[in-house]
Amino acid sequence: MGNPFLQHVRDFFARISGRSLAVAGIVWIVLMGLGLACAFGAINLPGRRGESAETASTAMPTSANPFAPGGAQDPGSTEPVATPTQAGQIVLPTPTSQVANTGDFPVLPWGDFGYGIAAHGIGMPDYTMDQIKSQLGLSWVKQQVRWDHFSASPGQMDWSGYDAMVLFANERGLKVMMSVVGSPAWSRTYFDTNPEAAPPDDLSLYVSFVGELVDRYKGKIHAIEVWNEQNLDREWDTEEGVKAERYVEMLRLTYQAIKSRDPSILVISGALSPTGVVATDPQNPERYTVVDDFAYFQQMIDAGFLNYADCVGAHHNGYNVPPDVAWDEGFDDPTATYRGPFDSPHHSWSFKSTLWGYHEMIKAAQRDTPLCVTEFGWASSEGYDGTPPGFEFALDNTLEEQAQWDVEAFQLMRKWGIVHLAFLWNLDYSYKGGIGALDPNTPYSILDLKGAARPAYGALGEMPKVP
Repeated sequence: MGNPFLQHVRDFFARISGRSLAVAGIVWIVLMGLGLACAFGAINLPGRRGESAETASTAMPTSANPFAPGGAQDPGSTEPVATPTQAGQIVLPTPTSQVANTGDFPVLPWGDFGYGIAAHGIGMPDYTMDQIKSQLGLSWVKQQVRWDHFSASPGQMDWSGYDAMVLFANERGLKVMMSVVGSPAWSRTYFDTNPEAAPPDDLSLYVSFVGELVDRYKGKIHAIEVWNEQNLDREWDTEEGVKAERYVEMLRLTYQAIKSRDPSILVISGALSPTGVVATDPQNPERYTVVDDFAYFQQMIDAGFLNYADCVGAHHNGYNVPPDVAWDEGFDDPTATYRGPFDSPHHSWSFKSTLWGYHEMIKAAQRDTPLCVTEFGWASSEGYDGTPPGFEFALDNTLEEQAQWDVEAFQLMRKWGIVHLAFLWNLDYSYKGGIGALDPNTPYSILDLKGAARPAYGALGEMPKVP
């Protein structure tokens, strides 16, 4: 079987490939002529699959996610050398009566809990924002801003799709979070395995772009996430490799630029990817290409990132594990065909362990900064004639389980009292992505390939939203 953690990173590389936004013109072509049907209704949510009476834990409502740019990569002969990280460093706290199965919700010191979803908002923005607000009853929308896709040369930027998205979101009373990623080719000199996934050589270029974004939409955007999954060279491909100190410098400069223009905007640190491995470049063992998220998170703390973030970004893809299961509690699903979480247990497989692990590290740094979960979600390929390579766990999850776990995750995050905002991945990349069932975004979408509602859509619409 080989090294299980190396297999985990291979699966991960496949999981994150091919998720960049479609160019606006292609989106409109794809969307023309599509019939849109939205079926609603309550859903009977089953119990946890694979759970016996002996292993059942106290259920707390919980749910799912991903979102990352970059093209497909086959490591091939350049396969990274992976080293498993220490898996038992973070001890999850025992739930208090405040977050136990009592129905009580803690008062959040930073304001109301934000229920959000990631959407391909530059495609059919009026209709899309109406779905999010009127049909799902959510209060936030996440839109990824691809600087590289829409800035052909210095001083040029096509804002048209984003203008419409921001306009219609504000008309619906939705709060807007923008995740700003991708530096244009003209801003970089280093091009290696991931030419679309790197910061600019001069970080001030990114800072200036974000400043322009804030100036253009002042008073109309409410949060900005500074980059995405920077603990991977798939997202941070530089000559020096993945390096937390360099990212924190970008965050510091960007935070200052945002706050000098609009202090009310919530600045979210770039969410890390739960990887479970540390890997280096075979040609240069001192150049890190992947760093375990807990290790990288501590490096960011050591570099002072909590001084430049109002909220700590977090991601988690739920795989085929329910949201209330910790990595080390011995849970197993004997019916699962994708065995990684059960045969090679590690914190990175667990939604619960990942979020609580970050929180415990923040507490250890004597801070109380909340989490903003900018991508989470469970994938299901039920009803499709295939699943994306590397996403085989989606075959284990039924549509009803996807609905149940998406709802439960929202409810758990609100009950835990450590999360400020949460964005489900995703609303509509399925039918707006253009490549069908094999698109890595499709199994997570709560609309199907024709734009019709999957069960999670109705379940989220019926879900109570406790502020």
